[in-house]
Amino acid sequence: QVHLVESGGGLVQAGESLRLSCVASGSISGIKTMGWYRQAPGKQRELVADITTDGVTNYVDFVKGRFTTSRNNAGNRVYLQMNSLKPEDTAVYYCNALVRPWGSVFHQNYWGQGTQVTVSS
Repeated sequence: QVHLVESGGGLVQAGESLRLSCVASGSISGIKTMGWYRQAPGKQRELVADITTDGVTNYVDFVKGRFTTSRNNAGNRVYLQMNSLKPEDTAVYYCNALVRPWGSVFHQNYWGQGTQVTVSS
């Protein structure tokens, strides 16, 4: 059984920063790409950033230069440092990981429960 748990969300003013953390735990054989998605009310979930096991990152254009994702492979953790936050960043942020559970030959997408990020103007 695999679990992803996010933390670090909160309410901040525009221009401030937050650091999100996600930990993958459970019966895990391996993890490939980990990433962050967000979903604002009434909108579809969208990719924010992801990162490979080798540290290669990918960012949505809107967050480039403001957000940074990193990971700790030994601890099965992924982070999202969010700087210069804007009200438009307000959303529930979800951790995602491509995980191979023990006993499986396939990697599967797993999701965290989400953490709320609210940015006031």
